[in-house]
Amino acid sequence: MQVTGTHFNYYQVCRRKLWLFANGINMEHTSDLVFEGKLIHEDSYPQRSGRYEEIELDGIKVDFYDPKRRVIHEIKKSNKVETAHEWQLKYYIHVFERNGIEGVTGVLEYPVLRRTREVVLTDVDREQIQEMEADILRIISGDDCPPLHKKGICRNCSYFDFCYSGEEDE
Repeated sequence: MQVTGTHFNYYQVCRRKLWLFANGINMEHTSDLVFEGKLIHEDSYPQRSGRYEEIELDGIKVDFYDPKRRVIHEIKKSNKVETAHEWQLKYYIHVFERNGIEGVTGVLEYPVLRRTREVVLTDVDREQIQEMEADILRIISGDDCPPLHKKGICRNCSYFDFCYSGEEDE
């Protein structure tokens, strides 16, 4: 199985969500929050479609790539899981490098918050990505779904009903 940016994002957020997604249990299509995020992506920077390209490479799909400046733009609705967004973008940069495209940086964009943040990939990050990629493959190829770990972000997750069906309210 090929690791994607979504795998890297979910790895940071929830190992259970990662396993479910990788094993074909997809709940995003039922989520209003996911739909809202897609609208933000489509509507926030309409002028970009003529200047930048949406790129697919080795299983990843970046929102916008500026080939002249070598910048990957990743658009997100909220910064609640910013670390997951950062690692997803670092993984994108890593894939570009793996394909011979050097000197790439990234920008996380939160249009609703009117905030951006530059992301660069360091040598330490490259080592961590190798370790994370191996762990992601281990998790998603496992026969058993990881156990539920209750977190504050669970209520907004598209997998909430799946994970909490049969759970007692506390």
